[in-house]
Amino acid sequence: MKKLFLVVVVVLLSAPTLLFAQTTLVIHASQGNLNDIIEADKNLDGTQAHDVYQLVSLDTTYKFTGTITAIGDINIIGVVDPVTGRPPCIQPAVLIDNSIPPTILTLNGAGLKCTMQNLYLLAKATNNTANADGIAIQVSADNVGLTVDNCVFDGWQAFGIGYNGNWDDFFVTNSHFRNFVHPNQWYIGEIIRNEWPGEAYTDSMVFVGNTMLCTNGYAAAPVTKWYTTYFEFNENKVVYTFKNPFFIFNVTDAKINDNVFYANYSGGVDQTEHPWWDNLWFPDTTYGVIALQPLSEDSKAMFNPGDPEAAEGLRKVEVMNNTYFWPQEIQDMWANWNATQANWIRTPMWMNERTEEMFADDANYPFLVESGNVNVDPQYNPQINQDVLNGTTGNDIGFLAYFEQIRGGTAATDIWGFGHTQVGEDADWIPPWPLPEEPLLVSDVEPNGRTANLPADFRLLPNYPNPFNPVTTIAYEIAKTSDVNLSVYNLLGQKIRTLVSVQKVAGSYSVQWDGRDNLGRKVASGVYLYKLTAGEFVQVNKMLLTK
Repeated sequence: MKKLFLVVVVVLLSAPTLLFAQTTLVIHASQGNLNDIIEADKNLDGTQAHDVYQLVSLDTTYKFTGTITAIGDINIIGVVDPVTGRPPCIQPAVLIDNSIPPTILTLNGAGLKCTMQNLYLLAKATNNTANADGIAIQVSADNVGLTVDNCVFDGWQAFGIGYNGNWDDFFVTNSHFRNFVHPNQWYIGEIIRNEWPGEAYTDSMVFVGNTMLCTNGYAAAPVTKWYTTYFEFNENKVVYTFKNPFFIFNVTDAKINDNVFYANYSGGVDQTEHPWWDNLWFPDTTYGVIALQPLSEDSKAMFNPGDPEAAEGLRKVEVMNNTYFWPQEIQDMWANWNATQANWIRTPMWMNERTEEMFADDANYPFLVESGNVNVDPQYNPQINQDVLNGTTGNDIGFLAYFEQIRGGTAATDIWGFGHTQVGEDADWIPPWPLPEEPLLVSDVEPNGRTANLPADFRLLPNYPNPFNPVTTIAYEIAKTSDVNLSVYNLLGQKIRTLVSVQKVAGSYSVQWDGRDNLGRKVASGVYLYKLTAGEFVQVNKMLLTK
């Protein structure tokens, strides 16, 4: 009996190791084009031969000459510089015909899981130009789960993430999106887009802790022409957008909390766009950063099939503790344009009138909650406004002149933005680091308008909710600039998921765990440990996942 007992113990201890075992292929930039290496590493059925492709080169960029196409699970993980936090960079090469490949990765297998972590995804090729139709990550299959963490998306003129599969999931955290500006198509340059005509059903779209600087189009556009199961947009900074930051009219379960919306929708709505270009089912006369509409008949039936007519009263939407602000220069631009031009624009509000009425109608919309949203200047460094509004060099003419070109119908090749990346000619060129805007987007104002107080100590707070299924939030406080790692472990001490691995300045932070491992697979119910390491500080807490 003693021997039998020992055998059982060995099996129990070894099984989790097999369950979470990963095969990793380490790739150096000097080995060749990234797409060639990953495309060649496939099983006979076309799935990837390795679970993880680990990029380790920081002294030059990885090049791609064509698209990496995955029909099974794929994970591309960079190893950041332990001191500076610099991630490996991927950029397109110039092809023999002088064209530029538009897409790094296409996910084309139903149900596959993909994680992109610790990567700098640059749209500009080695000749310092970008493909005007560039999409960094394309999702073209149903039920795909895409996790993006601690990545930089730089200069994509069409979309950062485009998708046309049904019931896809997106979890985007701690990432940075910059200069999504097309020279003459002001509705593209979007961070994530349910692609035209926007008729894919979406499962979950979650954005937490991201920075979005200078985008023409939408920060998040599930479109909701059909249906989105869950939408979350929390603790993000959205700084300067030409058009509306969201296309989420029909959301039924959504949280938009603790964000900063600075100079959003600054391009307004002109007379050719009014009233339908920024709408779905109902025309509007006012336009807001936050804009909802009653559900379409199809969405009602899908949301509450037993009683579609009761669907409106079951919608749960939180819009809480956000800061919104338009600098005086933008307001002056609107006033000057509208005083002199026949093609005058309708200027944006925080919430358009229809949305305000819906949130005020407790009888018909008892679960729409709006509170703590304030019009307060976050007081970013003035250099942000100066460079974005007035331009710097070359064809970066600044937002004010770009606005006049777009609204005057003369836009062709000029752009706007902040600190556009200029690709050098050296073989070992890498993008500037840290990102030039990072120190300029620090604010003493919290999203709810209060003055921020920096934490006095390091702390790992209890996750909430706990128990949870499937998502929980983990908050932590950093007393001084430190290399921070926050990871989830099983009770055998095996690392399941890395949630944060980057240098953080002093402040209060939070991140979500969705009950998946580093490969995007759902883990079993049970007790898990989450461990915060920040410099010499270490703390471990427990949490319970239930299903």
